[in-house]
Amino acid sequence: MQDDEILAEFRASQALLEGHFILSSGLHSAHYLQCARVLMDPMRASRLASALAARMPRDVRSQIDLVISPAMGGLIIGHEMGRALGVEAMFVERPTGTFELRRGFAIKPGQKVLLMEDVVTTGLSSREAIAAVNAAGGEVIAAGALVDRSAGEVSLGVPFFPLISLNFPSYPAESLPPELASIPATKPGSRKEPEAA
Repeated sequence: MQDDEILAEFRASQALLEGHFILSSGLHSAHYLQCARVLMDPMRASRLASALAARMPRDVRSQIDLVISPAMGGLIIGHEMGRALGVEAMFVERPTGTFELRRGFAIKPGQKVLLMEDVVTTGLSSREAIAAVNAAGGEVIAAGALVDRSAGEVSLGVPFFPLISLNFPSYPAESLPPELASIPATKPGSRKEPEAA
């Protein structure tokens, strides 16, 4: 699957949004990828996961015992990567602010893990999830994502395989360009700020 075909999948599902968005990283951008929309069609999700699995080196694919993704965004694509690779898929979640395995999930000591995300911007949540997997006895040998928004700058400490890299600019709140600052910001992701009591 070529980059233009991948982008066509995002456009067809109305997953590529324009406006003023606050990303889960806290950065602001004029573009937002609502990966939940591109993944809501099971056949499309399967195609995208299969395309990513095909792009990963065979020696990496052959070592993977398990796919683990951070909840919420990585759930569907993590499950589909498990299907594409023929291995089980689990997820970590943050019930108290720190990633952990729950729901009876367990990693056998030394299992080789692919950490799978929907979108990576700064890599913070990926690094936190990798630390949780390693603490639970797994060995994260690679990370994957549908989209790399880091402009190729992210460092996760393991080989990183994105399906596509999209280099939309993102800005800290205090450094917004005037055209972006003039548009009200929305935060469409799954992580919301806690409401004031």
